Amino acid sequence: MTPETTNTLVVGGGQAGIAMSEHLAKNGIDHIVLERHRIAERWRSERWDSLVANGPAWHDRFPGMEFSASAPDAFPGKEEVADYFVDYAKMIGAPVRCGVEVTHVRRNDGRPGFRVETSAGVIEAQNVVAATGPFQRPVIPQIVPEEAGVVQMHSTAYRNPEQLPEGAVLVVGAGSSGSQIADELLSAGRKTYLSVGPHDRPPRSYRGRDFTWWLGVLGKWDLSTPGPGTEHVTIAVSGANGGQTVDFRRLAARGMVLVGRTEACEGGKLRFAADLAGNIDHGDRNYLSVLDEADAYVARNGLDLPEEPAAREIGPDPDCVTDPICELDLAEAGITSIIWATGFTLDYGWLDVDAFDTGGKPRHQRGVSPEPGVYFVGLPWLSRRGSSFIWGVWHDAKFIADHIATRQTYLDYRPAPCRETAEA
Repeated sequence: MTPETTNTLVVGGGQAGIAMSEHLAKNGIDHIVLERHRIAERWRSERWDSLVANGPAWHDRFPGMEFSASAPDAFPGKEEVADYFVDYAKMIGAPVRCGVEVTHVRRNDGRPGFRVETSAGVIEAQNVVAATGPFQRPVIPQIVPEEAGVVQMHSTAYRNPEQLPEGAVLVVGAGSSGSQIADELLSAGRKTYLSVGPHDRPPRSYRGRDFTWWLGVLGKWDLSTPGPGTEHVTIAVSGANGGQTVDFRRLAARGMVLVGRTEACEGGKLRFAADLAGNIDHGDRNYLSVLDEADAYVARNGLDLPEEPAAREIGPDPDCVTDPICELDLAEAGITSIIWATGFTLDYGWLDVDAFDTGGKPRHQRGVSPEPGVYFVGLPWLSRRGSSFIWGVWHDAKFIADHIATRQTYLDYRPAPCRETAEA
């Protein structure tokens, strides 16, 4: 059978794939979007029940449509976010095919384009955009052996406290996911331990403006990658409960036990690094630095924003910080569950092209790979700090679609026929 053909094949029907479809269409580029499950599936089936967006509705959206059910300053729930992308895809007429998995992509031999093998047949495309995002393969460190006798799961598998067996819970990782899950468990009456590593801890809001607004006016959304090895910065920020600043001291005051980074497990005993106080201090300094920059911006621009001196009040260190636990017997502590909020790794095993470094990470410049016709979108720091956020991926997708359109003008170029001179 003759393979189906298209100019550009977009792999992934989440926020990145829908954004790509909009901009490709605006450039008149024929394309197909393939999604192995449903549109924005990870928002529905790989997140806990109470998850809300980390940014307010006025900010974390595409320019072309607002959230219909949430007020501008509210934080939409995960189902509303997923529905938003379904509705957006309908609005722009995105050619999304759900239930189709891409299994292998390779460059054609001796002719342009790529051969794309899918669960629904072969497609040939001039360009391939990997829009599968950063949350591809959950990472669970091989620290606690199965014979330890505790339930272990990644944060993608956690849904609610009732899902876990009776007993205490250890949450490893204090970024947005870990801190929110630990807070929920504590509120549900569970004895909760939280393993806190290095992190940034911004204010949820300050002087009447959300953190996302401050990043915008201070120019921080446009920052480039901080440096090699710093592409992933753990940020403890939450939109839960109407949006509150994550404060580990307050969590400890409510009964949560904070520990340092989880390092090892031997004989049913967990060992933690002696870095808890330093990690908490680093988060505090990050928090206060944002307040300092915000105050300076208000003064410099003469803005009438209410002062908020209480925001600078940092409570005393709890006992678990001043006298940290370095070793914990799982059985004695009654810990029956461990939730690993330890992030993800990339998985491009299906993309068989020369666009990766020796560690399997994409090589690219603003999403444009060294393999002509192969692009990436939806990755953290793709072009700037805002790249992995909903609004940021929309702007990155525009740049990539424009690049595809420009490249196509070169491919379509045909020299004009030579003019014959009249005989004298």
